[in-house]
Amino acid sequence: MELLLYRSYYSNAVNGELYMGEEFQCFTIELPWLNNQLLCSCIPEGRYALQKRWSPRHKWHLLVKGVPDRSLILLHPANNAQNELKGCIAPVTMLTGTGNGSGSRIAFEKLMAKIYPAMKTQTVFLTIKTKQP
Repeated sequence: MELLLYRSYYSNAVNGELYMGEEFQCFTIELPWLNNQLLCSCIPEGRYALQKRWSPRHKWHLLVKGVPDRSLILLHPANNAQNELKGCIAPVTMLTGTGNGSGSRIAFEKLMAKIYPAMKTQTVFLTIKTKQP
């Protein structure tokens, strides 16, 4: 299974559109691109395998594997990139501004309902690209 994340870059955050094949799934929010700096930058564009992961803080969520010079990059619910993310990706139902959204838990649960079953039989990949105008 292949997820495609098309990013739009801004000085203080990144907004995205997440697709499964040709089908739109949700929007995303991330921190701005700051040369892949720990805890304050989104990750580089590329193709990454996803893995199901548990933590007491986020419960079940996804780990983005193989990020250059980074670890513990997650896909988890959050509605404000600056206040709730440290390099991770958050799905949101609606964008409310640059790096801000609403309905993150709803978007996350809908996405996981499709991804988790697929992970039983195949590797799920996330490809991140710049959105073309």
